Amino acid sequence: MVTTAAKRPGWRTLARSLRNPKSGFMALFGFASGLPFALFLGTLYAWFTEAEVDLETMGVFSLIGLAYSFQFLWSPLVDKVDIPVLRRLGKRKQWIAPAQLLLGIILMTMSLLDPRSAIGLFSLLAGIGAFASATQDIAINAWRIDIADEEATIDILSTVYQMGFRLSSLVGGALGLIIAARIGWPQTYVMLGMILLAIGIVGLFAPDAGKFRTIIAAGDDIDELYQPGELLPNIRKWGLLAVGLLWAWAIGTVLVFMVRSMTALPEDRPNPTEFTATYGPLIVIATIVLPAFVAAWLVKLRREGRHVIPAGGGPESRAGQVTDHFYRALVLPLVEFVGRMGWSLVLILALVLTYRICDSIWGTFAYPFYLGELGYTNDEVALASKFFGIGAIILGLAVGGWLIVVLGRMLTLTLGAALSAATNLLYADLAVGGATMSAVSNAIGFTWAVEQFGGSERLARLMITIGGENLAIGIAGAAYIAWLSSIVAKGYSAVQYALLASLTLLVGTLGRGALGQMIEERGYYFVFVFTALIGVIAVVLCVLEWIREIRQGRASGVVAPEHAQGLPAE
Repeated sequence: MVTTAAKRPGWRTLARSLRNPKSGFMALFGFASGLPFALFLGTLYAWFTEAEVDLETMGVFSLIGLAYSFQFLWSPLVDKVDIPVLRRLGKRKQWIAPAQLLLGIILMTMSLLDPRSAIGLFSLLAGIGAFASATQDIAINAWRIDIADEEATIDILSTVYQMGFRLSSLVGGALGLIIAARIGWPQTYVMLGMILLAIGIVGLFAPDAGKFRTIIAAGDDIDELYQPGELLPNIRKWGLLAVGLLWAWAIGTVLVFMVRSMTALPEDRPNPTEFTATYGPLIVIATIVLPAFVAAWLVKLRREGRHVIPAGGGPESRAGQVTDHFYRALVLPLVEFVGRMGWSLVLILALVLTYRICDSIWGTFAYPFYLGELGYTNDEVALASKFFGIGAIILGLAVGGWLIVVLGRMLTLTLGAALSAATNLLYADLAVGGATMSAVSNAIGFTWAVEQFGGSERLARLMITIGGENLAIGIAGAAYIAWLSSIVAKGYSAVQYALLASLTLLVGTLGRGALGQMIEERGYYFVFVFTALIGVIAVVLCVLEWIREIRQGRASGVVAPEHAQGLPAE
């Protein structure tokens, strides 16, 4: 018999979740996560432009973005290493609070420097800041998963996090430019640095995600590896060696690229775009795909009872305790995930690779489309995409959070995939004149509203299109992050989430070169229709994953409310 785990959720569930203190801290952490990203990789270039920093230097400076692209490389450290003294704050807060305080200090210090005359120190501070920002992102994502419960659900916490993140991108981006135009860049960065300092202090009082021991300390976590039925130490060492070599190559490749970029002559510097497109997939293969095969091999050995510790007891010697800790940090998260998912891992990875492809693959060509193809001005695009667009995303996140509570996570995930695919057709209409979008804008009175503020029907058409897409992105994003957070294990949340998240935009990144060529040969209309059809793949995969989770719930005798709703009784 299939039972339902809880009553049908609704507005009361949503209200209880939002009233929970965890939701408030999650909003603050989301804001703190998005603000440095907006400042280091966006707004700072406007300051550089005013300071007349040359484009070549800006290009090298952009390498700090690699800290965000490859943050999963040091996620095992964040997951399994304690910081002396600070570990009393908790397993995740020991990384979150100091990172936020450090970021606040860095921003305020940067305000004292002249970007043109002190570009070296400026770059060093920004590089440290990007690393600290990426590190806090790892810890915040893990904290969100670890502290979720029946009241402050993972769905609501994920939505609140994204709303904070998007709001900070508006504050650090468009509003940052407006504020800087009035009080100056140094004063703007002081103000934003003080905000991060304040969040870091308030974050000290956030709920604790649990205490943790250091990587060099002995404890029960290592004792678990020596229980009957666990793999023999020598087998674990072979697995650690294989995964360790792959990760060492990946980390070394990134470091060599960074050193070459910072020290070589301009004509000898590697191209960051080419590096990401060429080595990015190889790094993902080395750190995720191949280690997954190693993990599958280890799982197979343990399930078959081969090379495992016998029932009579394991080896008494613990001389390899250091390698045991590294095994737990690097290999065991993969072993746990592969062992729990089995062949379903193929479906999950396929969904991760394709879900955000519709909005990620063409993002690079958005401004060429708006400015070059359609002939809009910079001001019009800024108004439509930054202010109105971000507002639409935040609204979409709110709607997505409500839909998750009322309709369930998987139905919202599927709906988000369908809407994301469909909104590409809105741009296809723009590419051939926008008659349909104009008709929609006129019919709902949006054109009239824009004209009251000095806009035009043409601007209204762009705004309604971007607004429609961003609304869909918000709904899809709320469901996707909630789903991604729900499939990782709390004990290994930092590593598993970071690895899966790194795959999300991989196909979009790799496909941009081919997409650019397709635009040149076929035009934007064909490309938008094509990407909409690609989005159908994600919809199908969502349905398959929905079925998998329902069957998994039935096998355990429990169907979660988000899966049970809308299904016929048996």
